[in-house]
Amino acid sequence: MKRRTFLKKATAGLAMTAMAAPAIAQAPDKVRWRMATSWPKSLDTIYGSADDMCKRVGQLTDGKFEIQCFAAGEIVPGLQVFDAVSNKTVQCGHTLSSFYFGKDPVYAFDSGVAFGANARQQASWLYYGGGLELMREIFAKQDLLNFPCGNVGVQMGGWYRKEINTVEDLKGLRVRIGGLGGVVLQRLGCVPTQIPTGDIYASLERGTIDAAEWIGPYDDEKLGFAKVAPYYYTPGWWEGSAMITSLVNAPAWKELPQLYKDAYETAANEQNLLMLAKYDQKNPAALKRLIAGGTKLRAFPQPVIEACYKASVETFNELSTKSADFKRVYEHWKEYMNASNQWFQVAEFRLDAFRYGNKW
Repeated sequence: MKRRTFLKKATAGLAMTAMAAPAIAQAPDKVRWRMATSWPKSLDTIYGSADDMCKRVGQLTDGKFEIQCFAAGEIVPGLQVFDAVSNKTVQCGHTLSSFYFGKDPVYAFDSGVAFGANARQQASWLYYGGGLELMREIFAKQDLLNFPCGNVGVQMGGWYRKEINTVEDLKGLRVRIGGLGGVVLQRLGCVPTQIPTGDIYASLERGTIDAAEWIGPYDDEKLGFAKVAPYYYTPGWWEGSAMITSLVNAPAWKELPQLYKDAYETAANEQNLLMLAKYDQKNPAALKRLIAGGTKLRAFPQPVIEACYKASVETFNELSTKSADFKRVYEHWKEYMNASNQWFQVAEFRLDAFRYGNKW
């Protein structure tokens, strides 16, 4: 399938308003899809974005392409969205590709990797840097197409029942974290585990885990983690970008009229902008409320961050020796990121560093 760029798709939504009536008159009967998500309905940012995307597809097709959105557990558990779309239990899903690291580590590049891209760089690599073509070759092996459809930005470093002052404090720590970040922390002595969103609070409360990462202040506040783990760490180095992906069953996609494909991509691209904007608006006030309520905000000490970076590089190199796909994507991504980082350091970093130290 020929990929359309982000800007073309963003403007396509405006043009389709005028074009919709004559195009739909030639369209086949109404199409109904189901979207399984990895999120509970209580997370109005991320689940709400999936629901909004489905509604937007309906708007752009005058109701001819209807997608019903389902929360985690309503059709399949949140961590089974990949399989549900691949085997056509549902036609599409809304998830984080790094959840499926156990199937193939290369999927992590679709969402974000340790010490990797920020949200803008991730979008740049995917849309214009060749990343989307690379990842689609890999997802195609499972009859899947991947569509970027959101981003939560850089995550927080999670909630801890005790302070982390040295690298030694990580040893034996039972942490709710999945994917590549979990593999890196395992090198440093942690015991990573991936458990569904709805089970995190109870696991922290019972003490079956010692720490947990999720997203950031707004969602973390809703899930109540501050009540059972007082220390809130920053930054979430394992995902500088957490790109959310809509996985689509490839055979189902082929059956769609072009107008419906255009509507789907347009709605996905809109949410790729709007989800991040919503998190950026919600997180500052949520963090203030958490701190006012007793949350102890901490930054990972520099030696801990440096140890995590070293372990990340070792993990990337090791995975590259085991998987040709991982090596191919990693080498491509690494070259792009090194160039991008040089530019961001020249312009973005210097201005941001100054601004953050001053107030209007």
